Amino acid sequence: MPQRPADAVAGVSLLALLFAAPLSADEPGPVEPLDEATWDASHRPAERMLVIGSKDDRRDIPGAATFIGEEEIETFQYEDVLRMLRLAPGVNIQEEDGFGLRPNIGLRGTSVERSEKITLMEDGVLIAPAPYAAPAAYFFPTAGRMEGIEVRKGSAAIKFGPRTVGGAINLLSRSIPEDYQGFIEGRFGERDNFTIHAAGGGQGEHVGFVAETFQSGSNGFKRLTNDPDADTGFRIEDYMAKLRVNTDRDADIFHSFEVKADYTRNDSNETYLGLTDADFEADPFQRYAASQLDRIETEHYQVRGTYYGEYGDNVDLTVVGYYNNFYRSWFKLDDLDFGDGRFRPSDLYRGDAFFQGVLSDLRGTDVGRAEAAAERARVLDVLRGAADSPDDALQLRNNNRDYYSAGVQAIVGWRFATGPVGHEIEASLRYHRDEEDRVQNRENFRMDNASLVATSVDPLGTQANRLAEGEAVAAFIQDTISWGRFRFVPGLRVESIDLTRTDFATGDPERTTGATGIRRNSITEVVPGFGAFFDATESLTLLAGVHKGFNPPGASDAEADSETSVNYEAGALYQRGAFSAEVIGFYSDVSNLLGTCSNSAGPVTGECEIGDQFNGGAVDVVGLELASSYRAATPIAGVSAPLSFNYTFTDAEFQSSFADGFWGDVAVGDALPYIPQHQFTVSTGLESAKWSLNLLANYVGDVRTEAGQGAIPADQRVDSRIVFDLAAAYFVAENVRLHVTVNNLFDNDYAVARRPYGLRPGRPQTIIGGLTVDF
Repeated sequence: MPQRPADAVAGVSLLALLFAAPLSADEPGPVEPLDEATWDASHRPAERMLVIGSKDDRRDIPGAATFIGEEEIETFQYEDVLRMLRLAPGVNIQEEDGFGLRPNIGLRGTSVERSEKITLMEDGVLIAPAPYAAPAAYFFPTAGRMEGIEVRKGSAAIKFGPRTVGGAINLLSRSIPEDYQGFIEGRFGERDNFTIHAAGGGQGEHVGFVAETFQSGSNGFKRLTNDPDADTGFRIEDYMAKLRVNTDRDADIFHSFEVKADYTRNDSNETYLGLTDADFEADPFQRYAASQLDRIETEHYQVRGTYYGEYGDNVDLTVVGYYNNFYRSWFKLDDLDFGDGRFRPSDLYRGDAFFQGVLSDLRGTDVGRAEAAAERARVLDVLRGAADSPDDALQLRNNNRDYYSAGVQAIVGWRFATGPVGHEIEASLRYHRDEEDRVQNRENFRMDNASLVATSVDPLGTQANRLAEGEAVAAFIQDTISWGRFRFVPGLRVESIDLTRTDFATGDPERTTGATGIRRNSITEVVPGFGAFFDATESLTLLAGVHKGFNPPGASDAEADSETSVNYEAGALYQRGAFSAEVIGFYSDVSNLLGTCSNSAGPVTGECEIGDQFNGGAVDVVGLELASSYRAATPIAGVSAPLSFNYTFTDAEFQSSFADGFWGDVAVGDALPYIPQHQFTVSTGLESAKWSLNLLANYVGDVRTEAGQGAIPADQRVDSRIVFDLAAAYFVAENVRLHVTVNNLFDNDYAVARRPYGLRPGRPQTIIGGLTVDF
């Protein structure tokens, strides 16, 4: 009987074929000696900066790796990187704004907070605003203009750092096309959603180029309680161009030089202010009137130059120089003061008993629970715009920051063979500098008839006046050793890092009186690793690896230690015909988990200074990643049925007991917050040369928002959800395609987080239609 699309259970069944498929037909013959001539003729290196290279290069990676290509992204017309990353196992995500503009991403149990625990890159170059000094990625590249995404865990520790406990994510910008070609695409949908995306380029014998623009926006899906028609959405402008010149392609020594420039602007009417449980239940898309002025504006500039040379058949050299500049201005509700002293908005969401303690601390006396409940209700009414407040009760912070990062990296590749053993050695050296500059203040308001009225302005620099700087030299060497059906990949990475934080007087925004304090951290870390393959058959590859993980601390707290781990993984890859599958188990033995106090995460209890770090002790992370894909024939001529499935199990637990103002009270066996144990994505559809129809389902299990074990308390839980997306496309001509997508097909109301301040909703059903014209 013909095969047909199936549900998620069928995806697991397909994975079982990894072991059920007949392997005898693929049993290898005797080991063939590998001489130097064969090695040189058959091997040509991929770009050294790439994490994987392509889907075809997947089996050359000694560990877990996923390549998400342009075809997969285009199927569902995704612009949100979090929706794209659902296609990869082992990725932990906390949504925040519903559009993926400021994503929170972790890998294999690492903290998701602002993606600060992963090595984040674009085209192999560090892209977080200050990846050493201040790694929290408040800037993220425009995912909608990317050609692909590479995700690599475990074995990424050698080539890609500095953050190697979880792994690396690399976004691939548009490449220069082989032929002169381009496209223009328009998408329009509900709530004034729009996207204009266009690119064009090509190459001749010695010169190639590509230019691209991506414009997108929406009026948002949240409704202010004081003005339901107000814009709560965003606008993005992105412009990118590349120019490459090269020698003759068959020259004895090949040289090429490519320069890339990118400019991105993002304006978002976004807030940290969420909802209480009762208000979320009544209307998850309402937004309190106290957030009516909240807005973030950002600008990012990037320039990169890449030299590549081939010196004969055996040696190649890549040299990359890069510069990134990022500015952000986030004006948002920060603190509250109703006459008893300042408290954070997050204090309101912990219930009357907790708020009683807050008022007790502020007043220095015991406060009755009834009085605390009444005060909490009054403050919440002010936030909603249902009651007026005293002057200066609502304090909005100008959370302005300037960042830059710059560096140069060289990678040498050397290929040779000694008898039957082939070697591919990669060696690299990188010098990097980055900086974060903060000069911040507050503007104070009162709530008056549901409108915020300005009452006073604090002097510039009173909220933060400091400079964080990072300087690092990183080097690695790795050898891929091939012998018959075996490949071994030993490697070593070294990071030497100097971090400095300089504080200035709060009343000295011009910094004329000099520093009031300087903190320094110097870290040198050696990161070894080893991976191994065995090609059991033409279809089946077994792999295993052990790598050290490392996340450097910041300069803000000398008592914070480096976060280190030993990461183990083992598994199998199988591909035969239209079916592929992989299963990988992993174990990360983390010796010290770092927590960082921030506005977006905040302390669990007590207070902490933004930027302070806290040692979280030992953590064990155990997990399993499964992925499979299959394209089945159907009874309809020319129509196939694609099916893909991935599943992740993660169990992350503290192995020590302690208490502090960031993690709270932690006991041995407590689960880490915001790490679901179970999540999966399954997609299926029908496709022909003329049309396609695809359905995707994503499931994320319950997560706890604070460390703990056993049943999750209601006020510390984000419930599980399953969300469906639907996509259809039709070619009205060879180069003209109509497409429509429905995100959140069944219009489920669901929460994605309880931080920064209260419950936040996922994106509601959104229908978007568009037209793409290729030329």
